[in-house]
Amino acid sequence: MATHRTQPNSRERHVNSLFTLLGIETWKPVLAALLLPPVPFLLLLLLGARLILPRRGLGWTIVVLGVAGIWVTSTTGFSRFCEQFVLKVPSAIKTDRLAQLKADAKGKNNYAILVLGSGAESFAPEYGVSNLTAFSAERLRYGNYLSRETGIPLAFTGGVGLAAGQGAAEAEIAARMATQDFNRPIKWLEDQSRDTHENATHSIPLLKKAGISHIVLVTHGYHMPRAKRAFEEAAQGQGITIEVAPMGLAQRVEGAALDWFPTGLGYWKSRNDLREMLGLLMGA
Repeated sequence: MATHRTQPNSRERHVNSLFTLLGIETWKPVLAALLLPPVPFLLLLLLGARLILPRRGLGWTIVVLGVAGIWVTSTTGFSRFCEQFVLKVPSAIKTDRLAQLKADAKGKNNYAILVLGSGAESFAPEYGVSNLTAFSAERLRYGNYLSRETGIPLAFTGGVGLAAGQGAAEAEIAARMATQDFNRPIKWLEDQSRDTHENATHSIPLLKKAGISHIVLVTHGYHMPRAKRAFEEAAQGQGITIEVAPMGLAQRVEGAALDWFPTGLGYWKSRNDLREMLGLLMGA
């Protein structure tokens, strides 16, 4: 089966335009790390500690705010609040919709299931080759499930991320894994994009050229609002409909009280949510 690739697209928007203009695209992961927890709260703690002697009340207030910020943003309760009321993560595709997609796409060539990459490992010692991260592999697995259930062919978008340096493109790794692990080849590969914005601006022309007018977009639920916005902007005026297929939506239930205690899972989920909120705010 033939595999098609895009050439880089020069159109940039929002904060991406500024980074491109200044030639500092690779700084985006560093900027995100500085703006996201725990760095701002650690700086608050340092500032508060410095002020305790000359201005005791103000110093302790800042210290308490820093501790509270680290505590709250390390809980699953905070993450759930962000996803429900700020990001407004969409619901999963239901089985009746899958059946309808299968019927609608039967005998047609204008549907595609597009999986967004989420990072790669340049070398996984246990396999002896490059590998997708767990997040990318989860998305690929769900994309394969949708393709199997509907008969709609797969596409994958992902190059070498801004923070990754060098290595194989995510799309190339995904193509190998899809064939070897799922026995379902990927029909279209976009291997030049470095972030969500470029996923959209590079994939839409590729699929438009292939005659696609309906894209079923696959990514994690917390990432879907930003991805949907990027793809709808890129597809504007192209005659392409974007349908969301979020995954990774299962919630771990540990009790109402434990939801507001700091945990490793809470920190990871909250940080992902805050990064998406920052990206939406900055237009990235």
